[in-house]
Amino acid sequence: MPEVLKAPLVVEFPFTRSLGPVQSAFLTGLREQVVLGVRTADGRTLVPPVEYDPVTAEEIRDLVEVAPTGTVTTWAWNHEPRRGQPLGTPFAWVLVQLDGADTGLLHALDAPGPDAVRTGMRVRVRWARERSGAITDIACFEPYDGAPGELTGHDGRFEDMVTGIVAPARLDYVYSPGRAQAAYIASLSERRTVGERCPSCHKVYVPPKGACPTCGVATSEQVEVGPRGTVTTYCIVNIKAKNLDIEVPYVYAHIALDGAGLALHGRIGGIPYDEVRMGLRVEPVWTEGGRYPDHYRPTGEPDADYETYKEML
Repeated sequence: MPEVLKAPLVVEFPFTRSLGPVQSAFLTGLREQVVLGVRTADGRTLVPPVEYDPVTAEEIRDLVEVAPTGTVTTWAWNHEPRRGQPLGTPFAWVLVQLDGADTGLLHALDAPGPDAVRTGMRVRVRWARERSGAITDIACFEPYDGAPGELTGHDGRFEDMVTGIVAPARLDYVYSPGRAQAAYIASLSERRTVGERCPSCHKVYVPPKGACPTCGVATSEQVEVGPRGTVTTYCIVNIKAKNLDIEVPYVYAHIALDGAGLALHGRIGGIPYDEVRMGLRVEPVWTEGGRYPDHYRPTGEPDADYETYKEML
C-alpha cells in the first residue's frame, strides 16, 4: 500500500485593528492595573466592555471601575496547554464575574488541579509583570480568600491611551492531499501540471480535488495542461510578507493554464508590475530543486482575447 502523503502546515497572519473609546480605555486600564466595565442604561455593568448594548443596541460609553476580584461562574480544565495560551502548565479556563460586574470575563485560572476548582470559588487577578495594554496584562486569575478588592476610583481617562492592537491569528494542522492532489504534487516534481477532467461537464480542474465541485461526480481521467497560460485577473502587492523574501511591489495573478477549466494563482515576474494586464500570456519559471514554479513570466505572445478566458475570471 503506498505511503500516505502528509505535511505540517501553518496558516498565520497578524490582524491589526484600531480601538474605539471604550476598548481603548479598557485595555489602557489593564496596563495601569485598573479593570473597567461599561454601564448600560438599565444599570448593568458589562465586563469586558462593549460599545453597544447587546440587548437594546444602544451606544454605551459610561465607563465604571470594577474590582480585580470575583467569583467563578463556570469552568473547564485544560490538561494540555497549547502554544500561546496564558500558562504553560495545566490550568482551568474560567468565566469570572468580577465584583461590581454583571457579566463574566473569560481567562485562565492557575490551580494545582481540577479538584481545586469549583463554581463559586473566589479568585483575583494576577497582573503580568510587563504590561502593554492587552488582555494578556492579566497574566491569569488565582484563588483568593480575602475581601473584595479595593477600587482606585479611576474614571477611565488616561494619558498615552492605547489606540490599536495587533492580534496574531494562527492555525497549525497536518494536511493530507489525498489521491488526486498527491498525483498533482507528483507531476509538479517532474515539472508537469496534471489536472482531472469531469466526466459530466468535461471541465479540467487544476489542482484536482478528486471530484467535480459543480457536478458532484468523481474525477479520475488525468489531463496534462499548460505549461503556458493566460492572466485572467491580478493584484499588486504593496505590503511585504514576513515569510517571503520578495521585494514589493509585486504581482499575484490568477492564471488559466492552457487546457484547464479554471485558474490557479501564481506570482508574475520578468515584467514591471505596472505592465501586467489581463490576457497576458505567461509561462512557468522553475528554480533548481523547486517543487513548483517560482513565478510566471511573459511568453512574448500576443495577449489572449477576452472571450477565451472570461468564464474563468
